[in-house]
Amino acid sequence: MSKIVNRTIFALFLCTALFTQSVQAQWPKKTKKAQLQEQLDAERQRADSLLRVIEKMRADAAAEEAKAATETSEDNLNAEVAAVDYTPATADSLAQALQLTQTREAFDSFFADFICEPTTLDDDKSLDSLYEARLRCIVSPINLPYNAIIRTYIKNYTSNYSMMHNVVPLTKYYFPMIDEELIKAGLPIELHAMAIIESGLNPTITSRAGAGGLWQFIPSTARAYGLTVNSMVDERFDPVKSTRAACRFMKDLYNMYNDWGLALAAYNCGPGNVNKALAATGGDPTSFWEVYWYLPSETRGYVPAFVAALYTYNYHQAHNIRSGNPPLPLAVDTVHVSRLLHFDQIASTIDIDKQTLQMLNPQYKHDIIPAVDKTYTLILPTNRLTDYIVNRDSIFAKDSLYLGDYLNPSTMAKKLADTEVIYHKVKSGETLGAIARKYRVTTKQLMKWNNLKNADKLRIGQRIRIER
Repeated sequence: MSKIVNRTIFALFLCTALFTQSVQAQWPKKTKKAQLQEQLDAERQRADSLLRVIEKMRADAAAEEAKAATETSEDNLNAEVAAVDYTPATADSLAQALQLTQTREAFDSFFADFICEPTTLDDDKSLDSLYEARLRCIVSPINLPYNAIIRTYIKNYTSNYSMMHNVVPLTKYYFPMIDEELIKAGLPIELHAMAIIESGLNPTITSRAGAGGLWQFIPSTARAYGLTVNSMVDERFDPVKSTRAACRFMKDLYNMYNDWGLALAAYNCGPGNVNKALAATGGDPTSFWEVYWYLPSETRGYVPAFVAALYTYNYHQAHNIRSGNPPLPLAVDTVHVSRLLHFDQIASTIDIDKQTLQMLNPQYKHDIIPAVDKTYTLILPTNRLTDYIVNRDSIFAKDSLYLGDYLNPSTMAKKLADTEVIYHKVKSGETLGAIARKYRVTTKQLMKWNNLKNADKLRIGQRIRIER
C-alpha cells in the first residue's frame, strides 16, 4: 500500500512541475500583467489542492496499515485464547498460581514495607542497643521492653540451632489465617507470636499436661470456648477454630487486666495464679514486670519469650534465618462434607496423598470426618478442588470399603461422645505395649496422644495420656 501511495504522489508532483513550466513558457506572450497574475493565482490553488490530496492519501494509507496491524494482533490473541483449554482443572491451577503469588508477595512486602532498621546506633558490641532500637521500631499496643532477660531469649531464638529456622517457613501458611482472625477480633496482630512459643506452629503437638494444638488448650478450656473434643474430632488441632477460640480467650483476659503483659501471663498459668501474684505484691501493680517474681517460674519466661519470638520473626532476615516454603501446600480451599468420609476414600480416588490430607485437617483423629448429624469442613489443595467435586460420587461410593463399623449409627454416637482423659505414670519395667493392653487401646494411639516418636523410649515417672 505504501508503494502505491508514493508512486501516486510522485506522479502528482511531476504533473504539477510540467504544468508550471508550461505557464512560465507562456508568460512572454502575455501582454497584460493582470492576466499573468490570475494565471499564477490559479496555479497556486491547484498546487494547494494537490498537496491536500497527497496529505489525505498519506493519512488514509497510515490508517489502513494501523488497522491491518491491529487486526493481525487481535487474530493472534484470539488464536492464543482459543488454544487455552479452560477446563475446571485449568481454572484450579490458575487459582492456585494466583494464591501462591499473593501469599509470597504479601510475605515479602510486609518485611519490605513495615520492618525497618534503626537509623542511628551506638557502638555496642553486646548488640543491646541494636535489639532495643529494633524493638522500638515495632509499633504495637503491646509493650515490648528490652532488658537482660529478654536479651537472653533473643539470643536463643536467633541462634543457629533455634527452632525458628523451622518456624519461619511455617508462618507463610499459618500467619495469614491467624492475622485475619486477630483483625476480626480487634486484637493486635503481634499476638501471632504466641503460637510460636505455644506450639512452634505445630497444630498436632500435645504437652505432658494434656494441652494440645497451635494454642495449647487443655480440654476443659477448649470446651469452654466452644471447641469440640471427643473420640473422633479434637478441634484444638483445627488451626482455624482453635485460633478463633484463642482470640476470644485473649480478649477476655485483656478485659480482665487491661494490660497485655498480664493477659499473656494469665494465658500461660491461668488467671488464678496471676491474681495471687497481684495480691502478693501488697501494692497496686499494673504490669507483668511488677509481679514478675511472684509468678510461677515458667510464666516468668513467657512474656520475654513472646517478645523474643516476635523480634526474631520480624528480623529473621537480619539473622540469616531462612524463610522457605512450609511442608504443606500454601494454596488451599475449603469444602463442606455432610456424609461420613474417610481420608482413604479421597486419596484412593484423586491425586492427593493421605499425609497431605492429615496435615491440612489435623482435627480428625482417625482420618474420618464424622459428618453424621452435622456438616464438617475439609481443607484441600486448591489444585485438587475440582477433582474432588467431579469425583465426589465415586469417593463416597467407597464408604463400605473404608468405614466398616463406623457406618453403624450407634457406633458413631458412642465415638462422638465426649472424650475422657486419664494419665498413667510409667513404672520401672513398663513398656508402651503393656500400658496399651492395660487400658485397651493401641500403641499407635498412645504414641499419637503423647507425641511419641519412639515406642521404646519411656522414662520412669513419665505421664502417659490416655483418651477413652
